Amino acid sequence: MILFELRCGDQHQFEAWFKDGATYDALAAAGGISCPICGGTSIEKAPMAPRLAKGRGDALDVREAVGEVRKVLVEMKRQVKESCDYVGERFPEEARKIHYGEGESRPIYGEATVEQAKELEEEGVPVQRIPWVKDGN
Repeated sequence: MILFELRCGDQHQFEAWFKDGATYDALAAAGGISCPICGGTSIEKAPMAPRLAKGRGDALDVREAVGEVRKVLVEMKRQVKESCDYVGERFPEEARKIHYGEGESRPIYGEATVEQAKELEEEGVPVQRIPWVKDGN
C-alpha cells in the first residue's frame, strides 16, 4: 500500500491510498479518482514523500478509517435530506433567489456543476460542496 498526496484541478489537496504506484497511474488515467471536495477528476500527485503501509495491519487500519469516514458522510447526507429542501438542478437559481432576498429563506440542496458552484461563490452566494455518498455499500 502507498499513500499519495493528490491535488485536483481546483487545487484542493487530499490523500489517498493505493495498492501501488501503477494502480494510481491506471486509475488517474481512466478518471477513476475524484476530489472529495469538488468531485473533479482532473487529479495529479502533489509534492510529498510517499508513505508505505508495511504490513496487513496498516492496510486494515486504512479500511477502518475509510469505513468511519463513510459513516460520517452517510449521517451528513441523512441530516441534509431531513432538514433541507431538495431543489435538484434548480440549485444555482434557487440559491441566488434566497441570497438576493427574492425567494423564501430556507436551507436547500441540489445539483450544480463545478462551474456553477464557482460562479455562486464568486457572487458571494454561500454554498458548500459536499461528497454525496451513494446508498448501499
